[in-house]
Amino acid sequence: MRSFLIAAAFLASATCLPAASHAAEKTIILHPAEGESIPVAKVMFSDDGTYRIDWDDSRFGDFFLSMRPFKCLEGAQKLWCRVEYPYPIRRSIADGDLTDLEYDMLFVWKNASDYGINMWNGVYYRLTAEGGVIQGTLHEMDMDVLAAPPEDGSLRPITADDLDEGDPDSHWLPRLSMQ
Repeated sequence: MRSFLIAAAFLASATCLPAASHAAEKTIILHPAEGESIPVAKVMFSDDGTYRIDWDDSRFGDFFLSMRPFKCLEGAQKLWCRVEYPYPIRRSIADGDLTDLEYDMLFVWKNASDYGINMWNGVYYRLTAEGGVIQGTLHEMDMDVLAAPPEDGSLRPITADDLDEGDPDSHWLPRLSMQ
């Protein structure tokens, strides 16, 4: 019983969930370098460490880019398009591991004037939990790493070698938060 209580306390602190009740709801917000932040979804955390995301589709336009449908936020100069992780995912933050949540926050950007979309313009938000808020910092990645299922059957094929820390000044939405 003691180890269960320790694990529950760790889960609550690592994921910024209230200690009394492990279930919580947070708003997912994308933050531009300048201008107003954009709330895009709600994430509901369950007491067992699983979560569910409800995207606010009214914020996203429907686009057909490079022969695929995308839901995209429209900025003055860029589109920020959601990329659904194409393989099985647990949607769990057990033991304070936020990787599944990071995989649900994949985006790809394109200049508004470009015709198609280039999957090498991938956006991966590295998440950290601190002070009741989950923060995400933009990392760039080539989404082509997800073109084929992982050979080893891994649910998490994206490695640190696939990510490059993004320059916040060169991107429209360099930060993400869940609060």
